[in-house]
Amino acid sequence: MSKSTNTYNRQNWETSLSNAKNKTTSQSPTKREFTSEIILSACFGFGREAIQSTDFPILCQTCLGDNPYIRMTKEAHGKECKICVRPFSVFRWCPGKGMRYKKTEVCQTCSKLKNICQTCLLDLEYGLPVQVRDSALGLTDSVPKSDVNKEYYTQNMEKQLANTDGTTAAGELERAEAKNDLLLKLARTTPYYQRNKPHICSFWVKGECNRGDECPYRHEMPSDPNDPLSRQNIKDRYYGVKDPVANKLLKRASAMPSLKPPEDKTITTLYIGGLEGRVSVEDLRDHFYQFGEIRSINIVQRQQCAFVCFTTRVAAELAAERSFNKLILQGRRLKVMWGRSQGQAPPDSKSSVKLTPVPGLPGALPPPPPPPASSTTADSTGAAGSAPPVPMLPPPPHAIGVIPPLPPAMAHFRLPPPPPPGSQASIPPPMRGHRPPVHYPSQDPHRLGTGKQNYSNESKASN
Repeated sequence: MSKSTNTYNRQNWETSLSNAKNKTTSQSPTKREFTSEIILSACFGFGREAIQSTDFPILCQTCLGDNPYIRMTKEAHGKECKICVRPFSVFRWCPGKGMRYKKTEVCQTCSKLKNICQTCLLDLEYGLPVQVRDSALGLTDSVPKSDVNKEYYTQNMEKQLANTDGTTAAGELERAEAKNDLLLKLARTTPYYQRNKPHICSFWVKGECNRGDECPYRHEMPSDPNDPLSRQNIKDRYYGVKDPVANKLLKRASAMPSLKPPEDKTITTLYIGGLEGRVSVEDLRDHFYQFGEIRSINIVQRQQCAFVCFTTRVAAELAAERSFNKLILQGRRLKVMWGRSQGQAPPDSKSSVKLTPVPGLPGALPPPPPPPASSTTADSTGAAGSAPPVPMLPPPPHAIGVIPPLPPAMAHFRLPPPPPPGSQASIPPPMRGHRPPVHYPSQDPHRLGTGKQNYSNESKASN
């Protein structure tokens, strides 16, 4: 009975659909769309208000791509939503060169209930999974799972969203806290276009792909088949339950380091990095003035950093605690660290690095032994226990003022006689390393025509 009934209903549905197509060939586009909505309402059991027809999807910047001149194809009532199982308009586009084609997966009503993208189902404000956002804000999932309750809940939320301008969230997300430390730490401030890469070619992994460079899929080996990231479910992502990506982000947040204040209590300066010319002094002052009085703000354009100096250490510690891994200005995440005193060496200097010794090399030489006590010289006072005085050498056998005879090998040297004793003539100091200048013929300025007068006189004499 059920089989015949299903067959009969399917035949009636095909007949009514063909008749409606024949009637809409001569109608305007508005009447055609209205007729298709009536057909879908009769076939799927939804009211006309439950069938969506939009002109543009709700997407994040990553899924939209970096191409400002993007082309999309729209298929009105092309597929059913993977959450509420209602027909909606499907959009398909290519986010950029070398990327895979993407399409919307859920309807706009389900997207507005969670404030997520229709394609990747990540939060539109922070770029994080629903599970991470709800755990940080302390929200509980209030969307029912059964078909009847889900439809009733969705219709009530659509009426609530119809009275707003479309920029506010619905349900518990509307009453949630605006800012959260965990969300500011994990929030993505720039698009991540690597997520739009093509999928891995399964034929290439098996060695059976014959397309070569024309293959639209990636020719790479998968990382790990047992990786939990390879088993993602779109409903788990939407409801925020057992999401492997969310679990990975929560573990990363728990392992994040903290910024410890330096031991030197005189340091009241914070280092702000990653400005990239977008953040001005006014932006930094507007953020840091809430923590205490600011003494000065200096921006170093060459290194794209800034130094914020407070008047008190308490204000600097409060600013460092509230801004570390949370400071986002002009759409960029800035790096916050403590400054250091002028006499303190940087932490990455070579003096603070301790290297492990290389095995097999000889060790350092031992220090030399101390000199013996008997080799110490006597002091000027002649104290007891000093070494005996060195005996004086006898005078030379020749008389003073007489040049001793030179050895046979040095007989050709003739030194001048010394001055007589008692004379005031001073002996010049010896000239060590001094040699008389050497004259080269090429240095003569009158050679090779360098002197005009001499050259003209020579030419006249030759004539």
